Amino acid sequence: MSSRAVKERSRRAAATAPLRPTPNQPHRVGRRLSWKSPLQAAALGLVAALLVLLAWRLATGDPGNGLAAAVAAGRAPAAPDFELSRLDGGGKLRLSSLQGKVVLLNFWASWCVPCKGEAPRLEAAWRRWRGRGVVVLGLDTHDFSSDARGFMRRHGVTYPNVHDGPGGTADRYGSGGFPETWFVSRDGRLVVEHVNGPLAAEQIDRDLSLALRR
Repeated sequence: MSSRAVKERSRRAAATAPLRPTPNQPHRVGRRLSWKSPLQAAALGLVAALLVLLAWRLATGDPGNGLAAAVAAGRAPAAPDFELSRLDGGGKLRLSSLQGKVVLLNFWASWCVPCKGEAPRLEAAWRRWRGRGVVVLGLDTHDFSSDARGFMRRHGVTYPNVHDGPGGTADRYGSGGFPETWFVSRDGRLVVEHVNGPLAAEQIDRDLSLALRR
């Protein structure tokens, strides 16, 4: 084979062979991957989960949110009844057994920081109002009963308290944080206002006065 033929064959082979990466240009196979891909996937998954939750709430309704909206609109929906174990003594207490009295129903937990400041104000209100047909009722939820009793001892709480360990009753009221307070009229209806956050002393007195007039 002539030298000219050899050169022609080498030229053709070089033209058809795959390119090899140079030391300064690493070989890339397939689609370039980005470090952002896992974050984007997680964000999309979160959005999808929120949409599913929203659709479920719209389809089934949220009784807690319905109660708050009704009270805000000036209506008086029936307070969901419950029977729970007492923290201030033995036995159980049923909300409906307190009909004929106004009930300040306070949702709390021993790990709730604002609840520590609110507890003495609720105790003082209990002492001021219990002789006028009012019951201050604490409902400890998402908590251990031993921790709740320790909280009551430390803060001098003597008003009635019940334990809603797994939070089933709190869910029925649509409780989204602690402390949270409802006012129950003598005939067992939610009235006046629904309060998210700690109560001030003057707010307690004002709302109990209004509830007693219902």
